[in-house]
Amino acid sequence: MKAALSKPRLGSRGRPEESRAAILQAAVREFSREGVAGARTDAIARAAHVNKALLYYYFKDKETLYGAVLNQVFGGLKASIEEKLAANLPPRDKLLAYVGAHFDYIAGHPLYPRIVQSEMMRAGRGSVPQLERIVKQYLRPLFTKVAAVIQEGQAAGDFRAVDLEQFIPSMIAVIVSHFTNAPVKRLMTGTDPLSPEVLAARRAAVMDFIAAALFRQKDNSNGAQA
Repeated sequence: MKAALSKPRLGSRGRPEESRAAILQAAVREFSREGVAGARTDAIARAAHVNKALLYYYFKDKETLYGAVLNQVFGGLKASIEEKLAANLPPRDKLLAYVGAHFDYIAGHPLYPRIVQSEMMRAGRGSVPQLERIVKQYLRPLFTKVAAVIQEGQAAGDFRAVDLEQFIPSMIAVIVSHFTNAPVKRLMTGTDPLSPEVLAARRAAVMDFIAAALFRQKDNSNGAQA
């Protein structure tokens, strides 16, 4: 009986990692649906099965919680793709490994693009502290590493000469657009855009599109590259 009474419950400070993870998971859903302004911490606490006091024990206010959600979104992406960008592979293989890892990460977290879009819209209205931090901590380093892979491929004659500041955002848009447009695609096609079959087809199409846009094609007749 004594052991049962002393066992920590979710929602208590005796299980901090589980409680914090549950709050973050609930916050992802709330922020993706309502944005920062519309999100309510009481709804997040309810969905996480914790009391509001405990939520504020881990996160002092809604903005702090939102910052932690952004860290989860972009930190997870960084962890997923950095290994691919650092791999000892030819530039073509390395770039496609990055594209696949980026696509797979979003496929595993389909709510994340909504949060990113919400932050971009908020920045457009003049509130940028979170975005400035995200750019410095995550986006700029990733851009630099992707750019280095493309430059390596260009130096080897494998990639076309492209404007990196134009090509890289366009490439990312191709990777992400399927997920941001999923509600429209569902209505247009009557199918689930997040089903395994549709995701596999879209992933292959994304890889093919980016390869066609960037990779030089060898002329088999004389070994020259187009």
